Amino acid sequence: MEISKAEIASASAASHSNKSPATASSTLELRGAEILVKALQAEGVKYIWGYPGGAVLHIYDAFYKQDTIQHVLVRHEQGAVHAADGYARATGDVGVALVTSGPGVTNAVTGIATAYMDSIPMVIITGQVPTHAIGLDAFQECDTVGITRPIVKHNFLVKDARDLAETLKKAFHIARSGRPGPVVVDIPKDVSFKKVPYTGYPTSVEMRSYNPVRKGHGGQIRKALQLLLTAKRPYIYTGGGVLLSNASNELRTLVDMLGYPVTNTLMGLGAYPATDRKFLGMLGMHGTVEANNAMQNCDVLLAVGARFDDRVIGNPKHFAQNERKIIHIDIDPSSISKRVKVDIPIVGDVKDVLLEMIAMVKDGSVKPDADALGAWWDTIDGWRKRDCMKYSMGKGDVIKPQYVVETLWNMTKDADTYITSDVGQHQMWAAQYYKFNEPRRWINSGGLGTMGVGIPYAMGIKLAKPDSEVFCITGEGSVQMCIQELSTCLQYNTPIKICSLNNRYLGMVRQWQEVEYEGRYSHSYMDALPNFVKLAEAYGHVGMLIEKPQDVEPALREARKLKDRTVFMDFRTDPTENVFPMVQAGKGITEMLLGSEDL
Repeated sequence: MEISKAEIASASAASHSNKSPATASSTLELRGAEILVKALQAEGVKYIWGYPGGAVLHIYDAFYKQDTIQHVLVRHEQGAVHAADGYARATGDVGVALVTSGPGVTNAVTGIATAYMDSIPMVIITGQVPTHAIGLDAFQECDTVGITRPIVKHNFLVKDARDLAETLKKAFHIARSGRPGPVVVDIPKDVSFKKVPYTGYPTSVEMRSYNPVRKGHGGQIRKALQLLLTAKRPYIYTGGGVLLSNASNELRTLVDMLGYPVTNTLMGLGAYPATDRKFLGMLGMHGTVEANNAMQNCDVLLAVGARFDDRVIGNPKHFAQNERKIIHIDIDPSSISKRVKVDIPIVGDVKDVLLEMIAMVKDGSVKPDADALGAWWDTIDGWRKRDCMKYSMGKGDVIKPQYVVETLWNMTKDADTYITSDVGQHQMWAAQYYKFNEPRRWINSGGLGTMGVGIPYAMGIKLAKPDSEVFCITGEGSVQMCIQELSTCLQYNTPIKICSLNNRYLGMVRQWQEVEYEGRYSHSYMDALPNFVKLAEAYGHVGMLIEKPQDVEPALREARKLKDRTVFMDFRTDPTENVFPMVQAGKGITEMLLGSEDL
């Protein structure tokens, strides 16, 4: 049971009223595991995803004695971290996972690396062998701190139970502040068992070596705005940092005030409404013609919470061919000028910097050059006429994957909907054809490109948002990576809807083999797929097989009616379909393949 502040105060008062010196000096004593639970309660944690094992049994015993945090028992540690990650992406809260030592930790590594690459705030609690056994190759021992060091924002090995409360406070502070990221707290078994005095959870934390800057430099912001307002061909390029700092409203206000074209990266979709005319679509390897051409031909580029990664700008030498002035806003100074040299760096929280920019635009007398902007929009509209997102329905005898996503968008665009995806062709089609108008509705693995995240992400979101519709768009390859979590969906009643775009191939691998390897499809074809309908039913869910285009909409409508059931929809899609536009490796972002005629 949770011990309340009143009980602590009562115990303290009782100790002072007793005249015995020994009793007077006594304080509340708790086991390390109990202190951990109290820390999580103080941080407002509602859910924790985990899997028990020897090194964390004292912690699980402490969870048994409380009722404010719901523990979700997953079927694999990777699923635990992915589910906590999905929860964090959708809510903005810190996701929390709990795994045991040894294989528990190594199974969690993929999930930790996934969160790290996308800057997701998480705390992962790992069990460790007793302190006296560390380094002796004890049963289920591994060097957790060493293994996770390259894929965390920070990690801790707690060797004294008296340090637990302060360490947890630091872990949550580091995870959610600055550029967010996962933090690992490794707790030896004896530390979780030992009783120590507990004086309460710290209300604040000071770390001399960690003080992320929030407020941007005023002079730099003024200089940036002056450059932006005198631009002839301005462009606003935004990434996941806008969502992480909850700055979508500020971005929308600034874009609408200026009337400038805007694009989102894969991780930034939803930061600006996809249905707004000023939105040019996603940019990059599978971005639109207009988004990529504007990126290459603008004269002033405002980069907001984005990092110019390889999937966005293609070949840096090609990108550098056209002269442009670049303003870069990012909370992480190490991201600025990392891949592309920028002219005006602004280190600070995106939300704070955009608020200052908005205030300066309102107070200033300089307005954008309307004639130049009009001519720039005419150029953009010329690129738009190409309609690079158009696709053929063929003879109408096979389901086109784009059609499934478009149909889902048309059915759910006015509903409270979250879309998760795995990684591959289906991920790109979801990003291209589902028009995200709101932030934190598109949940996918961008930086690491992790197959298997779709179901755990959806599961985590459905717990956080039980009244929302949650769809997982996946493929028959990715979905099998963490399909065991269908069991967790049943146990914890998280009725998600799974749309598997089943083309019998590892589609993106096959596409690259077609383009780059003269159609030598080495090990990208799946010869022994399960019957997904029966598999879904075996897990206690509803399975549907959809093989004809005319059945797509009725199937989705039927699945949506089954509000309290997880539904697995096996859409048999065209195995030859490719994702276009496409920028090949080593090419510039305007050197796009726009269809099969370019192959």
